[in-house]
Amino acid sequence: MKHLIEISKIVTKKKVRKIEIFDDNALKQKNSKFNEFYEALMSGKFKNDRDAAMFLYGTTPTDDKYRQLKSRFRKRLLNTLFFLDVNRPSASTYDRAYFSCNKDWTLVKILSSNNAENTAAAVAKQILATALKYKFADVIVNCGRILRDHASAEGDDKEFEEYDQYIKQFSNVLDAEIRSEELFQRVILNYHKPLNELSDLSEKIDTYCDALVGLSEMYDSPIVFYNMFLVWTYRYEMLRDYEAMLEVCNRAENYIEENPDYYRDEKLATFQLKKMSGYLHLQDFKNGKINAEKCLSAFQSGSDTWFVFMEYYFLLAMHTGNYINALAVFNRALGQTKFKKLTGEERERWKVYETYISYIVESEGDKNPMLKKQVKRAFKASRFLNDPILYPRNQRVLTLLMVIAQILFLLDKRDFSEIAERVERLKTYANRQLKKEENYRVIQFIRLLQNLVKADFQVDELGSSDKYLKRLKNQPFLFRGLLSELEVIPFEQIWGIILSKLK
Repeated sequence: MKHLIEISKIVTKKKVRKIEIFDDNALKQKNSKFNEFYEALMSGKFKNDRDAAMFLYGTTPTDDKYRQLKSRFRKRLLNTLFFLDVNRPSASTYDRAYFSCNKDWTLVKILSSNNAENTAAAVAKQILATALKYKFADVIVNCGRILRDHASAEGDDKEFEEYDQYIKQFSNVLDAEIRSEELFQRVILNYHKPLNELSDLSEKIDTYCDALVGLSEMYDSPIVFYNMFLVWTYRYEMLRDYEAMLEVCNRAENYIEENPDYYRDEKLATFQLKKMSGYLHLQDFKNGKINAEKCLSAFQSGSDTWFVFMEYYFLLAMHTGNYINALAVFNRALGQTKFKKLTGEERERWKVYETYISYIVESEGDKNPMLKKQVKRAFKASRFLNDPILYPRNQRVLTLLMVIAQILFLLDKRDFSEIAERVERLKTYANRQLKKEENYRVIQFIRLLQNLVKADFQVDELGSSDKYLKRLKNQPFLFRGLLSELEVIPFEQIWGIILSKLK
């Protein structure tokens, strides 16, 4: 009862008249500007403040009405975060527990700052029990400090020593976790740099791996273990040792399976996506398909992770010539009701995928009738060939891929003059806009196409094209999730398709 009295005194003095949040009841009020803002925001109608201001008030973002609404809207959204439903099946027990601990820790700080020390200590003790089960080092240290202080004020020697021990033990664990995070973050900081800039990181990462193994041997912390497995995974990926990378991912999955209390959705998904990357680069469709089907059944259908996984699955099927499977994956992705909620860039990638699988259907369909049977919507090649194809600068690789796809369609039509025009456009990109390091492979492929035009599409007259093909093979396909590295079909394979059509 004394705790209820302490809390009531605080609420009586400082309560607000109304808590403004977005709950089911509030969202039913359709005439509210807040709800109008919320629904439009969720449906992707706004790209910027100008769009929102015009939609809501028919004015500019500097208008006082819009600025006031946006400020209050933001506050209401932030208030709602305190009332999130974390008990949904999609969230892991570990994540729910960590969220609850931190939410309750906020209560401890509010109680403590309002001199409700007894209640603050009682709540901290409840949090500590959960934190110890899941080894939340940061939470344990925070709660330990509150409880040690309370034990000191109460003159309780036994509890003082108990909480002091927790602080000392888990302060060391917390330091190890922070160190492991730093090492992982140093890898991520440089991970997406061009390959020629990764030599220094390759040497450093060996040191990081050894340090993380040492930390994992000293401290039984899930955070340390996750970071250790992740850094080793990135190490082998940079070395292109995909077999070893897969082994590390399997060990990480075993760790998660053996420690169900530490299970985290996003960590498991990371390792499973890395496995898909490994199978993609090894062109191992059999094992990749097994992994994909197993994981997709575990992911929430239509989630961001689900769509990323579907992309890797599609690319794996395309790269290994399993076109019926690729078409099935494509249909499955576009058939998902949440496809329309993807960002513009994500939808454009799938548009590129549709173009390439449609070419395969048109080119190979007569030989493989099963391909045509799986087609769910018609692709209009004539409209595509008349499309000027121009994506924003940050999506330039999509322009390149689509122009290359136009060349493939034109090749089947034997329209060499149109092909020559497309190659000239690609040549302009290669000479003026593409970066040698970042776009190395596509530049070499464009040079091959240039030679083909020079040879008047006579395969026997290609001459110096071998050096460009050799350069492609010497720097194999590498996809780290970057748009600039995307190849729906590897360029070597496209070159083989082109030569076979000309012979």
